[in-house]
Amino acid sequence: MTHTNEQQSSPFQDENSVGRIHHARSTEDDTRASPAVDHEHVSVPVLIIGAGAAGARTAIELAKHDVEPLVIGKRAHGDAHTTLAAGGINAALGNRDPEDDWQIHAADTLKEGHFINDPAGVETVTNAMPDRIRELEEWGMSFNRTEDGKIEQRYFGAQSFRRTCFVGDQTGKAILETLVSKAQELEIPYRENVMITKLLSDGERVYGAIGYDTDDGHFLRFEAHAVVLAAGGYSGIYNRHSSRIDENNGDGAALAYDAGARLMDIEFVQFHPTGMMGDRYGEDWDGRLVTEAVRGEGGRLFNARGERFMERYSPDQMELDARDVVARAIAQEIREGRGTENGGVYLDISHKDQEFLQERLPRMYERFAELGVDMAEESVEVAPTAHYSMGGVEVDFETGATAVENLYAVGETIAGIHGANRLGGNSLAETLVLGKVVGDHVADESYIGAPELPESQQRAADEHFRTLKALSGQGSEDPQAVLQALGDLLEETAGIIRTEESTNKGLKSLEALRDRADDLMVGERTGRSFEYAIDLEFSLTVAELLLKGARERTESRGAHFRSDYPEESEAWRKNLTYRETEEGMTFDTTTPRDPSEAVRKALDADYELDYHQLE
Repeated sequence: MTHTNEQQSSPFQDENSVGRIHHARSTEDDTRASPAVDHEHVSVPVLIIGAGAAGARTAIELAKHDVEPLVIGKRAHGDAHTTLAAGGINAALGNRDPEDDWQIHAADTLKEGHFINDPAGVETVTNAMPDRIRELEEWGMSFNRTEDGKIEQRYFGAQSFRRTCFVGDQTGKAILETLVSKAQELEIPYRENVMITKLLSDGERVYGAIGYDTDDGHFLRFEAHAVVLAAGGYSGIYNRHSSRIDENNGDGAALAYDAGARLMDIEFVQFHPTGMMGDRYGEDWDGRLVTEAVRGEGGRLFNARGERFMERYSPDQMELDARDVVARAIAQEIREGRGTENGGVYLDISHKDQEFLQERLPRMYERFAELGVDMAEESVEVAPTAHYSMGGVEVDFETGATAVENLYAVGETIAGIHGANRLGGNSLAETLVLGKVVGDHVADESYIGAPELPESQQRAADEHFRTLKALSGQGSEDPQAVLQALGDLLEETAGIIRTEESTNKGLKSLEALRDRADDLMVGERTGRSFEYAIDLEFSLTVAELLLKGARERTESRGAHFRSDYPEESEAWRKNLTYRETEEGMTFDTTTPRDPSEAVRKALDADYELDYHQLE
């Protein structure tokens, strides 16, 4: 018996235009395949997996070229992790500091990434960002403004000049709303509450993807000429993280790895210095981000003794030094007994008045007010939290292409732009610029006709559906509990500080978790336990890559700190790549290219933020 469920009505477009996407139901009369497992079949020119800023901007560019993509979202429409990117987006507009330019932005990005970024990718992003900001402005985004009406810009950590554009402290939300509005105008098809569990690939070429509808549990097979992964990162595999619950669990990287793509720099995870900490906030808020904008607007860090401790670690840049520097400083204060009873420090901006905070940091002020804390009167308790994954899928920055034909990736799913540590304000910038790059290229490929799925891939899809169908069962392990144990393992063995001993311990413990994962108690496909079981497989794959990469990289660089190898090594100024082969997980290294002469000049000029300009 075949499903008769029609495609979900699209929030991006009018319901009447859904019919432009070709659909076919698998039946015994289907001449291309005779699957034993019932599923819905959807055929589209381009499939975009991920509905945040990166996926939306890619879809917009395709639509502008008269190519109709289908955007797949794991959650409801507009409910993407982009909304948590609060503090701002970088562009060298020079509205506050006229001497700023894109070459200096590129230099700051390379320095923050400890020179293992891809210079061509960095220059593509920084050069294009002023145009992308003006584009958002044209599409109706309401940026904060200076007194003379220009887009306002503020300091973010490790930036030489004020170049972070913002909408209060809700910049990501404003960007996503602007992009969704543009997508609706272009009538871009969108499908929500769909979880992709596997890419259809023979290791050389991708043909589509398969998964299931989380609302009613029926299986889905998508065939496409091209697939774009825009599925986020993997910082959520740690228990204390700034991501939304059940997101950034590594599905994008794991899907690409399984399909035959190369991954890169998985060992680099950014720990944001200021995640919420303390009993008064409750477990639901533990690790949630206190935006860097608080420090960018003058917030100061104090230990439990009332000492402004960043004076010891970074007297010039203070609280606005690089995120890895500030996070390790906080960790050291806590380790040496100068932290709070809850294991944190204090972030204080009470020297600013309430009106200022409500204008510049409205969401932060409101959040803490609801929790009984007036930021204009008292400090908030914070500690480092896993925030962003610099590693991901290796791509060609001229096209967004991976090593697998017709498979592209964009956003936090990819590696290369941020190197060993991301410059605050650059994540949203990357999504917009590279979303346009990928959309331009895929549109130029001129895919014609309906995509065809080889019989081998039809069989692979059916085999995977059988595996998913058999997943529901009565084992003894709760998938959520195993995920929790994985998060604890990573916090202990591959957190802010790592050693060879800790990573070996982590890998040994990972084997035991895999044994537990083979005996899961999983409910129906419409339930959370089923989703957790899928997440667990993705997260275990990425955790193994992370631990092995952290053990392999015998130096300290950016967010990767090895206390047994505390110095940065010139011999390790290279990228570590990962690929699945017949021999299993294999490592290789590549050496980053040199930046352009213009960016080299900006690096030689050695621009640097002076924190005391804020005082």
